[in-house]
Amino acid sequence: MRLVFCSPVLCELKTLCYLVKTDACRTVLTRVSGDFVRRHTTKLLRLEDNYLVPHFQPLSPIKKEETVSGSSSIQHTQQGPAQEIHLDRLVGKTDTDCLVNLRMDRNTFGKLCRMFRELGLLRDKRFVCIEEQVAIFLGVLAHHKKNRIVRFNFMRSGHTISGYVHKVLKAVIQMQSRFIAKPDPIKEDCVDYRWKWFKGCLGALDGTYINVLVPTANKPRYRTRKGQISTNTLAACDRYMCFTYVLPGWEGSAGDARILRDVVTWPHGLKVPIGKNVLI
Repeated sequence: MRLVFCSPVLCELKTLCYLVKTDACRTVLTRVSGDFVRRHTTKLLRLEDNYLVPHFQPLSPIKKEETVSGSSSIQHTQQGPAQEIHLDRLVGKTDTDCLVNLRMDRNTFGKLCRMFRELGLLRDKRFVCIEEQVAIFLGVLAHHKKNRIVRFNFMRSGHTISGYVHKVLKAVIQMQSRFIAKPDPIKEDCVDYRWKWFKGCLGALDGTYINVLVPTANKPRYRTRKGQISTNTLAACDRYMCFTYVLPGWEGSAGDARILRDVVTWPHGLKVPIGKNVLI
C-alpha cells in the first residue's frame, strides 16, 4: 500500500500510518480526522485502495525528470482542491479581485467571517468552510447570479449552493442589530463640506429595485415601470454610509410616495424626532 500525503501538516499522521496495517490505518484516520480538521482547517481525506487522496480531485500525474547523471527522479505535482484554489483567487490575492467579485475588500470580508464564527451563527462544515459559504452568498447578491452559474464557478452542487445561501442569509438577519446603526444628527460644529449645510439631518433616504422571483399570478403587481419583476425597497443611511433603516417587501409597482407614507405612519416605521430631518 502506498501513502501520498498532500499537505506538510499531515506529518503527525505519517508515523501512525506506516506503523499499522490497512484496517488499523483506516481506524486511526477515522478517529483523528475530526480533530485534525478542526485544528488545521484542512479538507478531510479519504483512504482509497492505493492512495490517500483529497476528496475533491484525484492525484495529479507523477512526472519523471531526468537528472544530470541520467537517472530518473520522481516528482509529485499534487495541487490543492479546485474549490480551495477558486476561493484563494477570490479572497487571497488582491483587494481588487475581492472587491470586484464580492463587493467588499479582503479586510471587510475577513471581519465578516470572523463575526459569524465568533457568534456561532455559522460553522465550518466537513468540506465547506465559513469563508466559502460567505463567498457564495456574496457572489449571488453582488451580481444576481443564478444557481447554475454559481455552482459551476464554485464547483459545488446546486443543492449545496442553495442551502448555504439560505444559511448565511438567516445568519445575516440575526445580526441586524449589529448592522443597523443608530442615526447621529449633524451637529452645529460640523466641518464636513458635504453635510455642514444640513444641521440636524439624520441622513439620506431613497428607494431601489431588487429583482425577485414570484409566482406568475403575482407578476403584474411586482412589475416596475422599467418592465422588471422587482420589489421596491426603501432604505435610509447616515453620513457614514451606514444603514439606519430598511423596509423591504413592497411590490415593484408601488410608488415611492406611497411607500414613504406607509413608513412614517407605521407603528414600527421610520421615526424622525421633532427638529430633525432626513434628506429624500
